[in-house]
Amino acid sequence: MVLRVYNTLSRRKAVFKPIQGNRVNMFVCGPTTYDLSHLGHARTYITYDIIARYLRYKGYNLFFVMNITDVDDKIIKRAHEVGADPLELAKEYEKAFHEDMAALGIKSVNLFARASEHIPEIIEQVKVLMEKGYAYETETGVYYDVTKFKDFGALSHQNPSQLREHRIEPDPTKRNPADFALWKKRGPGELGWDPPWGWGRPGWHIEDTAITTNYFGSQYDIHGGAIELIFPHHEAEVAQAEAATGKKPLVRYWVHTGILKTQGKKMSKSLGNFILVREALKRYDPEAFRFFFASTHYRSTIDFSEGSLEQAKRNLQTLYNALDKIQRLTPKEKVEEDEMELEKKLAECHRRFIEAMDNDFDSPYALTALFDMAKEVNRFADTHRTINGKLLGNILKAFKELGGIFNILQRVEREIDLENLENLVNLIIELRQMFRERKEWQISDMIRSKLKDLGIIIEDTEEGTIWKRTV
Repeated sequence: MVLRVYNTLSRRKAVFKPIQGNRVNMFVCGPTTYDLSHLGHARTYITYDIIARYLRYKGYNLFFVMNITDVDDKIIKRAHEVGADPLELAKEYEKAFHEDMAALGIKSVNLFARASEHIPEIIEQVKVLMEKGYAYETETGVYYDVTKFKDFGALSHQNPSQLREHRIEPDPTKRNPADFALWKKRGPGELGWDPPWGWGRPGWHIEDTAITTNYFGSQYDIHGGAIELIFPHHEAEVAQAEAATGKKPLVRYWVHTGILKTQGKKMSKSLGNFILVREALKRYDPEAFRFFFASTHYRSTIDFSEGSLEQAKRNLQTLYNALDKIQRLTPKEKVEEDEMELEKKLAECHRRFIEAMDNDFDSPYALTALFDMAKEVNRFADTHRTINGKLLGNILKAFKELGGIFNILQRVEREIDLENLENLVNLIIELRQMFRERKEWQISDMIRSKLKDLGIIIEDTEEGTIWKRTV
């Protein structure tokens, strides 16, 4: 099966062909570290974690880079409010971000690149753009002249003439209203660095292209981010990088996530309708969040509610229940015809799962295939007391492997505390003995039968009752 990916630039799906054979370079816009992460961030970063996991599952050698915007006006404003050093404040929130991402099971990023640690690369790229005539200096900073780049607006599919009228960054010193800052001149007392054109700090857009050019070169495979970043941020990235390197396209596949809403409005800090990741995780297991987000296609809008998350939690438990049920069967060596039929059905579900993910990472349909696998497992477990041991192992492996792409179903094997199990069985045997002494043979036999169904055989001997496990 062939992986096809939707490209925001072309607005259609295309066969996924990396620039360098089996190697894939992927960049995702990371956080601006001035506050704690909310569920809108979680939706975006879980999406790219799933994409990264699937690419690696398919055998691609993925190098996944995410930037950390630790130089920004929001950070400086917050630092001023609390009386902290901006870079130190940014490090504190970056630490919190990593803690939240780890708690959500996001572990696929190879490198987190701080903007503050790439100032030389940023300065060099600004120099090149000035030398090539794409940028100009004023008393307030260095700006990119969007009229010099004929493809400006192509990614967001907007008319260049309309973009020139858009007031991205109001500044009377700019040549055009749509021109954006590459470098912001600031006073000597503010956070900054000292390039040839004066003390200050980089603009937001130039940070990302300096980082990606440094690690990937002039072109790379996937650029990800939330849909609201297409304009002006990603549009500016294209203009900067392609003008600086002279090569196009900068990115082969632009992959954008949809918006997370709550009560019909976009979840955001500015609206104050956000839910912090760490607060949400106090109430729900991270697998529930991952299942919830995977239940909607990554390009679609999600309307978050407690009710929808509770439903996701129940649906996830349905999968776990099926796995628990099949593990209660007694393993055996012989393979029956109906077991071979079950294996065929599960193989078809597996095929449909891969087919769905190959269709632009269609996670909802992939989860449907997992549920169909669970249905087949339940049907078999409801009508059998034994199962071929190898088949059981393959079933557990398949669920854990496919679930691993979403980082769910990772508690597949039943965890048995042998010491507690022994204490529990001994207690049940004592209760059974009590019923035997009362000559309540029907209850005594029922206990023996129920234990056998659970894989525990008890035998009454002259020395007392003994037991052993069959599972």
